Amino acid sequence: MPAEENVRFLQELLLLCDQISTWCYDANGELLFSNSGDEAVLNTAFSSFGCRDWMLRHIGALSCPVYLGSAVGLMWGATGQRDETGALQRVWVLGPVFYTSGSKRQMELGRGDYQGLELSVAWKAQLVQAVRRLPVVTNVLLGRYLLMLHYAVTGQKLRYSDITVPAAGFQPEAELPRTERDRNQVYAAERAMLDMVRNGDLNYREALSNSVMLSSGVPLDAGDALRKAKTNLAVFTTMVSRAAIEGGLSPEEAYSLGDAYIQSGENARSLEELIHLSPTMYDDFIRRVRRCRTNPRYSQAVQKCVDYIELHLEERIRAADLARMAGYDEYYLTRLFKKETGLAVSDYVKFAKVERAKVLLKSTRLSVQEIADKLAFSSRSYFIHSFRSVTGQTPTQWRGGGSN
Repeated sequence: MPAEENVRFLQELLLLCDQISTWCYDANGELLFSNSGDEAVLNTAFSSFGCRDWMLRHIGALSCPVYLGSAVGLMWGATGQRDETGALQRVWVLGPVFYTSGSKRQMELGRGDYQGLELSVAWKAQLVQAVRRLPVVTNVLLGRYLLMLHYAVTGQKLRYSDITVPAAGFQPEAELPRTERDRNQVYAAERAMLDMVRNGDLNYREALSNSVMLSSGVPLDAGDALRKAKTNLAVFTTMVSRAAIEGGLSPEEAYSLGDAYIQSGENARSLEELIHLSPTMYDDFIRRVRRCRTNPRYSQAVQKCVDYIELHLEERIRAADLARMAGYDEYYLTRLFKKETGLAVSDYVKFAKVERAKVLLKSTRLSVQEIADKLAFSSRSYFIHSFRSVTGQTPTQWRGGGSN
């Protein structure tokens, strides 16, 4: 089925469910068609708020969908369609939607942030009328629709964590009533995310994505989306810097680094400037903790093996494979590994996989069987046996008991 036919079917569903429009642009950013009833004014908004330029600068180099946000609280999602050579052919866009009712109220009252934009009074009045017909959609739901659009266009199945997003520190507010939020699950996901910092775990993207999907930061009901983003970045950076100190980073380095990122956020004049700051900060802290936790007593070969294990926990890891990677005889490497780490390769792998399983048990709803499969244990029973031998509990007991 051609991409256009797939998208046409999706268009009907989105208009029926949430009144979300779809747009199609060519590789130069020229609008080809849309199903929006306010096409002219909203296409101008897409360009005037800088989202069209951001899309053109970045979508050509990305194989994944992206979020496009504006300072007034409007949000779009976009994904590219390529030809057989990989060249960008079209860009498909969802939106715009509001991600907070507060931002929508501000726009309806004509109080949007138009700073620095040369827009006519007549156009602003048209925009105010148009935004009254736009839906308020959570960032998570928009992300799911965006993944559906990407699949309809490319046939590629992706996960939420594959979307280029305004990351965890300043995700748009999901605006669920507080009574509907599973606070225990949010806390567990945030703890797993911060544990990645404490451990200097470079394979952190899934924990970060799970936390983003459950919690969007400080629930400020503010019309100023940029101010809210800066506040959430400051809060997130503070949490990460404290976790990094607990992971071994010196307070002087952690505080100085955190202050620098917060100041960079405060200096930002648009959401576009903030979009990559939070994930950059998170990755920076994790890598610094990783470096300071690297055991200076390990030889280069053993450190290389340890790093490989940490980054390939979803695969079956055998000593023979590590030996080939390190360029040593298997017998020699296994003896060297045990001498320097105090553990046999198989035991080190088991302990590392169990630590990752603890994160998954607390931050996801994956079943024990799914986690066993994900971490490449040979069977569910062997996973349970391994987990119990390390923690003294079964995975189910550990998930329900709140153990650390």
